[in-house]
Amino acid sequence: MTSFSEDDLDERYAFARALAQSTGERALQLQRSGTALSVSNKGLQDFVTNADRECEALIRAAIADAFPEDGFLGEETGKAGGKAGGGGPIWVIDPIDGTNNYMRLLPDWGVSIALVADGDIALGAIFDATTKTVFHARRNHGAFQGDKPLSASKNDNPKTALAITGHSRRTPIAPYLDLLSRLHEHGFDHRRIGAAALGLLRVAEGKAELFHEAHLNCWDVMAGILIAEEAGAVVERPALPDLLLQGGAVRASAPEINATVADLFRMMEPDEVSRQFREQQG
Repeated sequence: MTSFSEDDLDERYAFARALAQSTGERALQLQRSGTALSVSNKGLQDFVTNADRECEALIRAAIADAFPEDGFLGEETGKAGGKAGGGGPIWVIDPIDGTNNYMRLLPDWGVSIALVADGDIALGAIFDATTKTVFHARRNHGAFQGDKPLSASKNDNPKTALAITGHSRRTPIAPYLDLLSRLHEHGFDHRRIGAAALGLLRVAEGKAELFHEAHLNCWDVMAGILIAEEAGAVVERPALPDLLLQGGAVRASAPEINATVADLFRMMEPDEVSRQFREQQG
């Protein structure tokens, strides 16, 4: 397995932050001009725009030029290049997380760029369209919005806490509605903003105490997971090989409220969730 030096990571970290910013600015230009709204369906309520494709192509070309031996895994174009199959570094990209928001000219979307190296998420950068800034983290070096350090909420009271939840048609609706009911019973307020990367950022910066979605792909959350962890949040997610291959459930909690959140999720019925999902899939 390739081992990265500090200089290797420093170079890629600066590159990722700059690339997230420039790609985010390009996506904003396309959204504002109205030229971003050539829409195709990948599935029910699962869309891709020409802006998704253009931004992924921009990111992919920049990585291939700067680091030709690195691998690439993008939402729209899949895996390519480098030595990723042999355990080398791989960039994991979502060119626009929150496409449904983006194509409707809503502000809650982002550009997510992560690097997996030495068997872990090494760095991540997310352009947040709501603030037009880049949130970023490097493993064991903290999390930031620009130059501002991030810190997860210290709130331990669910009656003053905010949960951000997500749902897609990859999982059944009944367990999600059950989760909302249990959050309500515990006193949480909740939001569904439609962009997992931004949900994780809101936990990282202390604006929400919980983010959860029952199934996410790796490109949706890889950068956000690291940023939330480096800001002090407790993150539950699949092991890295499983996350890369098939995605899964992701939960991020503020540290002081994590025990309450863990108890709440233990009350859920995983066997029933699995049964409902199998029935939904026919």
